[in-house]
Amino acid sequence: MSKTEKKKLGLIPKLLIAIGLGTLAGLYMPQWFVKTAVTFSSMFGAFLNFVIPLMIIAFVTKGIADLGEGAGQLLLVTVVIAYASTLIGGSLSYVMSSNIFPAFISPDQVSKIQASTKIGMDPFFEIPIKPFFDVTSSIIFAFMMGIAISWLRKHGKGEYCYNLVGEFNEIITKVLSTAIVPLLPFFIFGNFSKMAFTGSVFAVLSIFWKIFLCVIALHLIYVAVLFIISGTYTKRNPVKLIKNQVKGYLTAIGTQSSVATIPVNLECAKQNSVSKSIRDFVIPLGATVHMPGSMITITACTFTILTMYGMNHSYLLMLRYMAILGIAMVAAPGAPGGAIMSALPFLPVVGIPSEGELASLLMTLYLTQDSFGTAANISGDTAISVAIDKIFNRHIVKNDEYKDGFNEKVINEEDL
Repeated sequence: MSKTEKKKLGLIPKLLIAIGLGTLAGLYMPQWFVKTAVTFSSMFGAFLNFVIPLMIIAFVTKGIADLGEGAGQLLLVTVVIAYASTLIGGSLSYVMSSNIFPAFISPDQVSKIQASTKIGMDPFFEIPIKPFFDVTSSIIFAFMMGIAISWLRKHGKGEYCYNLVGEFNEIITKVLSTAIVPLLPFFIFGNFSKMAFTGSVFAVLSIFWKIFLCVIALHLIYVAVLFIISGTYTKRNPVKLIKNQVKGYLTAIGTQSSVATIPVNLECAKQNSVSKSIRDFVIPLGATVHMPGSMITITACTFTILTMYGMNHSYLLMLRYMAILGIAMVAAPGAPGGAIMSALPFLPVVGIPSEGELASLLMTLYLTQDSFGTAANISGDTAISVAIDKIFNRHIVKNDEYKDGFNEKVINEEDL
């Protein structure tokens, strides 16, 4: 690795710098400068809105096609546990948010934020970019194609379609990594310039840091509980399980990618005595279907936005939103911000437009915490793999050699 690469800033520092510079620009720079930044944000938002349906088709289709190649009962058990864990994480986040966050968000702050939306700061010009598909059409098409390709592959066909979808997936991933994610700091710079100019920025920032601490605390508690449950179920020491996962957790914070952390997480699962066949199946699959950390963050951030703007945030509404996201985030690319990108099309479920100031504010809230959500996701993958190892060996294949808490000998023989 070159010296230049070592000094390269990560996404979170860039976002924090963008927030700070955007705030200063909105407070002290002339109006024409702020309008220029707002114009860029408007154009970027239109482009993002264009890419979203294509992203849904690329990632959801590929995700469903891949999930169809599972190992029968093992696939079903893993997906059900992962989905339930994701929803439970989101529900706990809602409980935390509804009981704690209102104390952070005073009526005075809310009135400042709402009043600022009435102050005009329009871009110099707008370029209308109409998407090829609307969101609903792209979702239906993606599910139809994913299921059809999976069915074709089971019958020895469909490889051409599968490869085509895979290459399209790579194209959209490249667009995200080269055109979307690198420009996000500039997008956020423009949004915070506008908020500073209109007077809402300090009310928003005074809320952000408190949300950040609460979300990280819930991540750690939830992951610890998963390891305690798995350890109790398999008669293994939860403290040892958690200790063996620290390397994977820290790696995920650094990479901000569940996929990039898979090799390290496989080693963590091995240290936690998960058999090779199970860890090789559950860890990569969990990186795409098990998203409790991301769900905790998105739920908390969405609740915050809804509360700040006086919108409906009932549990039934949020549960519907979480149930959809639990499926939609299967499409999340293994790159920084992938989960929130997958969530954007579904914001209208809770009354937030998928583009505009509220969506960009949600993205900012989420992205500043993204690496910790990713770390919770992959740590949760290891925790559930410990339990699934016992379920598979005891109840699916009925392996008499499997023994709770004493699987190390079987593991080592299998790895040779």
